[in-house]
Amino acid sequence: MKKTAALFLTFFKIGAFTFGGGYAMIALLQNEFVDKKKWITKEDFFNMAAIAESTPGPVAINSATYIGYRVDGFRGAAASTLAVCIPSFVIIYLISLYFDTFLSFRYVNYAFEGIRVCVIYLILSAGLQMLKELPRNPFNMILFTASAGFMIMFSLLSVSFSSVFYIMICGAIGISVNLLQKISRKGECR
Repeated sequence: MKKTAALFLTFFKIGAFTFGGGYAMIALLQNEFVDKKKWITKEDFFNMAAIAESTPGPVAINSATYIGYRVDGFRGAAASTLAVCIPSFVIIYLISLYFDTFLSFRYVNYAFEGIRVCVIYLILSAGLQMLKELPRNPFNMILFTASAGFMIMFSLLSVSFSSVFYIMICGAIGISVNLLQKISRKGECR
């Protein structure tokens, strides 16, 4: 029960102070659950990032559910998911009550400009941190280089290509390579 309460409070705090959604949250999640509390391993964290990104729904909620379940089963998943949703819900509800008035304030617009810069920084730092800790094997390096190359090329050529397709293609390649490795190992055992 203590872990459930700790999960709830941690995700509530992260949900309340993270702007920009799940991607901006990634670095904070790693800091809290891998580095400080050591409740999940780096490998679990990478799995969480991949699963949260590739499953339907917001990354923040998928991440909270995954980590909560890994740490404290169903109770942990429910508490984490609820906790990460409450701050956003309350903030959006309050803003919706006074939306037009809220946007007319010059300082609110300035605040949003500053928040955009912070969100870009948080997403970039989370990506770089994950890249630093990515195991350096040929498969990972080829996938990373190919994905980054195509993303840059498509951006420069103004080709519309959804990031969902990158995820699906890399996932299919990963599954295929894993299956080929299993088949190869079975052939070696004979």
